[in-house]
Amino acid sequence: MHHEHHLKSSDTIRDIVIGMSDGLTVPFALAAGLSGAITSSNIVVTAGIAEIVAGSIAMGLGGFLAGKTESDHYASELKREYDEVERVPEEEKFEVKEVFAGFGLSKQLQNEIAEEMAKDKDKWVDFMMRYELGLEKPEANRASQSAITIGLSYIIGGIIPLSPYFFIKDSQQALYYSCAITSVCLFVFGYFKSKVTGQPAFTGALKVLIIGALAAAAAFGMAKLINGGKL
Repeated sequence: MHHEHHLKSSDTIRDIVIGMSDGLTVPFALAAGLSGAITSSNIVVTAGIAEIVAGSIAMGLGGFLAGKTESDHYASELKREYDEVERVPEEEKFEVKEVFAGFGLSKQLQNEIAEEMAKDKDKWVDFMMRYELGLEKPEANRASQSAITIGLSYIIGGIIPLSPYFFIKDSQQALYYSCAITSVCLFVFGYFKSKVTGQPAFTGALKVLIIGALAAAAAFGMAKLINGGKL
């Protein structure tokens, strides 16, 4: 039997990817930068936790606003489509015909489908939203769910590079363990992200790892230069 395999990446997966990618990278770069300037892990932990809290709130708020904007935009366009099928039904029928003309249907079929669809106003409007405007109805409470998912993912990602500093007092020694742990997590995260999005898994994993490593190296090097130390 023939089985089709299609990617069905949900909004939740997208939110996890957004939160985790920034959560792994930003606190890692911050911890590396501080480790290049100070030797106390306590300061790195304090600054790191503050950044994770602030970052998770900021990222969550961004997700909420994006979700709210999407819902508001959909509601506005839905209202406009209902208004148009009331005021200018013939023009809306013509737009339906144009959609099916693009699929190569005959004029007769286009007219029949448009007339049949016009009998049910709700389905007619739903069709126009999907195929004329390319808009899908957002899930209920999408904005709140997005905010929570992104915020929690950021916290989980941020704790990983910070974890060695909880147990090792010397920040530069802790940085070695942080680099090792975070590098593995970045690679694994990049691998699964690429698998979910249908991209080459190994290449995607390397890209995520390199970006995280470059961010941390740049922060560490800048801290060393500012403090007049040697790299």
